[in-house]
Amino acid sequence: MSPMIQRDASQAPDPGGTGPQVLAGLLGRGIQESRTPWMQEQEGVAQGLRFTYALFDFTERGWTDAELPQALDAVQRLGFSGVNVTLPFKQAVIPLLDELSTGARAIGAVNTIAFAHGRRIGHNTDVTGFAASFEQGLSGAARRLVLQLGCGGAGAATAHALLGSLGAERLILCDPDPERATALAGQLAVQFGSGCVDISSDPAAAALAADGIVNASPVGMAKFPGLPLPADAILPRHWVADIVYFPLETAFLALARARGCRVLDGSGMAVRQATESFRIFTGLEADVDRVMASFTAFRARI
Repeated sequence: MSPMIQRDASQAPDPGGTGPQVLAGLLGRGIQESRTPWMQEQEGVAQGLRFTYALFDFTERGWTDAELPQALDAVQRLGFSGVNVTLPFKQAVIPLLDELSTGARAIGAVNTIAFAHGRRIGHNTDVTGFAASFEQGLSGAARRLVLQLGCGGAGAATAHALLGSLGAERLILCDPDPERATALAGQLAVQFGSGCVDISSDPAAAALAADGIVNASPVGMAKFPGLPLPADAILPRHWVADIVYFPLETAFLALARARGCRVLDGSGMAVRQATESFRIFTGLEADVDRVMASFTAFRARI
């Protein structure tokens, strides 16, 4: 397998920078609608870099999950500064790395890999990305009890943010895979205390007591349409957050908005994690407002 950089010329910014060349990319499945290449490249150009960001969509390219090690080997050999990682590889990639940041180790999931001095260093920018987005978009929202749907790599990040800097008192986890929910609950109990996390196999019942609901599952993406819990479980008093951003207005958010809920879409998390990843790749601080403007401009084009 030999990964090749693919670019849609109609969506690529003018690579007119005169500074250092930076190669970065995204590894995952079903990522053709990702705004990340656009956001990263626009910020690179704004900072005078020759910045190229490639998509390595395992579904589009017909690669198996077992080819993840070969993909990492290839991009590292090609001189990439690093790559982002998304569904379904945020946890599967960890054994392939040389080192984890403190945050990635605590969370047990990686969404950004830096290649430095022949080593692979895993980071997680989803936690800070979700926390910053939540504080901006749902400031003052009650956090006595939060229902979280989804316990994969993204769910590990949102759960740590909720129980950590966002100060949720208690979290109820739901996932179609009971073992995954149990594993995350155990990890959270060690870090935050056993009394702050529970598991439920009935999201509708759990929602009755919850102040808010977070969808940290892929349900709602174009390739996984639908709702992550029964429609009648969403009540006007709930606040609702979704980490999915393509589409930006998921069926879950649309229904919650129609019922008068405060809602938070996935754009803020996407932008905040992208700015931190940009810093890891380049050593330069990204301008959050400029990256958000790029995200919005891309959305207006499609």
